[in-house]
Amino acid sequence: MNKKLVMTLLGVSMATSAFGGAWSTVKIGTEGAYPPWNGTSASGELEGAEIDLANDLCDRMGVTCEFVAQDWDGIIPALQNGKYDVIMAGMSITSERMQVIDFSQGYATEPASFAARSSSILAQMGETGSVNLDLGHSDLIDALRAALNGGVVGVQGSTTHENFVRETLGGMVTVKVYDTQQNLQLDLAAGRIDAALSDTSSLQDFMDSSSGSKIVFFGPKLGGGAFGPGVGVGLRQADRDLKAMFNKAINEARADGTLAAHFVKWFGKDISM
Repeated sequence: MNKKLVMTLLGVSMATSAFGGAWSTVKIGTEGAYPPWNGTSASGELEGAEIDLANDLCDRMGVTCEFVAQDWDGIIPALQNGKYDVIMAGMSITSERMQVIDFSQGYATEPASFAARSSSILAQMGETGSVNLDLGHSDLIDALRAALNGGVVGVQGSTTHENFVRETLGGMVTVKVYDTQQNLQLDLAAGRIDAALSDTSSLQDFMDSSSGSKIVFFGPKLGGGAFGPGVGVGLRQADRDLKAMFNKAINEARADGTLAAHFVKWFGKDISM
């Protein structure tokens, strides 16, 4: 066999290994820095609702799970480059992301919320209900714009939260972008930003800690629009067989109550879809 043919066959073998085929092992990319969706314990182990859910789904699919920790800002490129096979990282299903990757059916949904220090004038606004951005104009959004005008709002980069702030608040606020949820929260607590926008439960998880005890929600809880219909498993568009496997396993977990149980354990409530 000539050298050129050997190298060609080796390339095909490597591509098959990196990008799927007969699935005996599924590599799962997750951030490990977004509790209670996914986090890292004091001992350095990945933990959270999506870690438990991923293990459960892999058992149902008859495959071995391997987790790969990945910084959020590179999580989609690393999927496309074959570093892992799927993303389970609190990733919302959006039309923008679906231009480059695919998603399973949604498995959970949670609104976004603004938070500020309890001593802030923003805290005086209080919580003002909920807004479904798919329904169009809302007076609650107008009040939010007025309250935040001229302020500094922190968001984690490359998120639906960043998209919402840029699209809805535009030049009314200064947007400060963070690499991780933890750094965003610590700057909020330290008063280096006026407000933060994030997933409600992730902020609540911080508020329940000593570091976040003086942080409160304000304004409406937000869903729809830029936030998409829910959170799902991100996959490469070519891996339709793996998508079907995950959809089947999610349906089974939903039907027997396990899907809800994972989120009740970590969120204290059922946010499953």
